[in-house]
Amino acid sequence: MPELPEVETVRRGLAPLMEGQRIVSADIRRPDLRWPFPDRMGDRLAGARIDRLGRRSKYLLADLDTGETLIVHLGMSGRMLIAERPVGVFHFTWPPAEKHDHVVLDMENGARVTFNDARRFGAMDLWPSASLETNRMLAHLGPEPLGNGFNADWLVARLEGRRSPIKAVLLDQKTVAGLGNIYVCEALWRVGIHPGRLARDLSPEEAEALTRAIRLVLEEAIEAGGSSLRDYRQADGELGYFQHSFAVYGRAGEPCRKPGCSGTVARIVQSGRSSFYCPDCQPTRI
Repeated sequence: MPELPEVETVRRGLAPLMEGQRIVSADIRRPDLRWPFPDRMGDRLAGARIDRLGRRSKYLLADLDTGETLIVHLGMSGRMLIAERPVGVFHFTWPPAEKHDHVVLDMENGARVTFNDARRFGAMDLWPSASLETNRMLAHLGPEPLGNGFNADWLVARLEGRRSPIKAVLLDQKTVAGLGNIYVCEALWRVGIHPGRLARDLSPEEAEALTRAIRLVLEEAIEAGGSSLRDYRQADGELGYFQHSFAVYGRAGEPCRKPGCSGTVARIVQSGRSSFYCPDCQPTRI
């Protein structure tokens, strides 16, 4: 599933073509994805201008001049594909929609934005912009990891008394929004914290270092266009390449990349999900 860097990369790719533009038509090609679409979604989108294209956690947010916000979640395999009319071609017909093209938005500038989702785990909703935080997909999210609300003091307070493994706590979207398996593994490796350590056992100094590591790994991943694993591509169709910088994720049995470390990356399963770490750099201490 795309994590925060992948969704932010998609947002940055779509914004130049969508912000300030009206949706000329909205072709809704099925009644649902993971959940049913809102009533009359096509009619409510057609004619609306996108004032701002933002992001909250792993969700794209298109603020409309109608007072509603289009919420988009990419799910496991969702992609936002961009096509543009060729310059100077006056008689142009778009090619037929592909099998998994579920929502097609034609913009007034001639761009076509298509939501394609083979597995249909994605979601779309329309919600009043003034009460966006009450939407079920957004209501319980913690602070943005790249925002001012996420800091060492916040994390220390969230870890206090928690008997859950630190990795599980970081994956809890109430603790911090947008983190997923990849970037939690990478951040924990950077600060030498075993993914199975109890959250309550981290010192304030470790929590501060972890906060900085989370910010840094996300910023580097965004700069690299995200990580392309299986279905993910950027809005322009290009693959992200941060996966080439993974220190531990998906590298079980390979040498640790920390200078001076002779350890080998290991894999354990926590709550049904793979965790990757270096036993030498991240001692157990649980």
